[in-house]
Amino acid sequence: MNEPNQPTSVDGLMDLSGHRALITGASGNIGAAIARRLAMAGAEIVIHYNGNAAAARALEKELNAIGVRTGLVHANLSTADGARALFAGIDASGGVADLVVNNAANQDVQPLAGMALTDWQMVMAANLDSAFSVTQLAVERLLKSGRAGAIVNVASIEGFDPATGHAHYASSKAGMLMLTKAAALEYGSSGIRVNAVSPGLIDRDGLKADWPEGVASWLSKAPLGRLGTAEDVAVAVLYLLSPAARWISGANLIVDGGMSTVSRW
Repeated sequence: MNEPNQPTSVDGLMDLSGHRALITGASGNIGAAIARRLAMAGAEIVIHYNGNAAAARALEKELNAIGVRTGLVHANLSTADGARALFAGIDASGGVADLVVNNAANQDVQPLAGMALTDWQMVMAANLDSAFSVTQLAVERLLKSGRAGAIVNVASIEGFDPATGHAHYASSKAGMLMLTKAAALEYGSSGIRVNAVSPGLIDRDGLKADWPEGVASWLSKAPLGRLGTAEDVAVAVLYLLSPAARWISGANLIVDGGMSTVSRW
């Protein structure tokens, strides 16, 4: 991915043929969209899931039906043992995942006042610890194989602009942004790029019913006038993993419809 001899055609710049992509949390809305988009670009897909086996299997079936090679691995990435189990499953299926998307996450809403340390730690483990462990284990295998690679961390605009009730989630995403920069610094000499995407409010089934005031507030302010979609995030991830981004590392691509430009005065 980082060698000077790169494709020059537009199609070639977005071609992931010959690459194997691991997407953590691929059974969710954003993770599944990323898996589909990387598969369309030619990558073999490793689908990781924790709680939603049915959705993960449905995604695997969907991709297999269009001729995409896949692997399906269950693991709880909030623990070091779970991360090791993930890579044991990948190793057993043969080949190295040279493209990695750290997308697995946990989000709930509760005020900082009175938040239990265990609740704080649960979100940190699911969001930040998992990205740390997956990155470390993925790079270990890349170094052994002598291959270059690319990693994208799915962070959030809350990493620099927190919402009420999201102190633990926002802090985990802020940590992910710094992990991105630190990993890009330390792994760059091995030909491994590390970047992040920071989505804004992404639409999902039931969101408007679950949080009508939040959706209304977003729509009243967002310069591009709509919620984001999982596909908006997926194409940003594709770009950062692709040869088109071959000299980009340590960056954070904000995918929020322009919301970060809105004045708070």
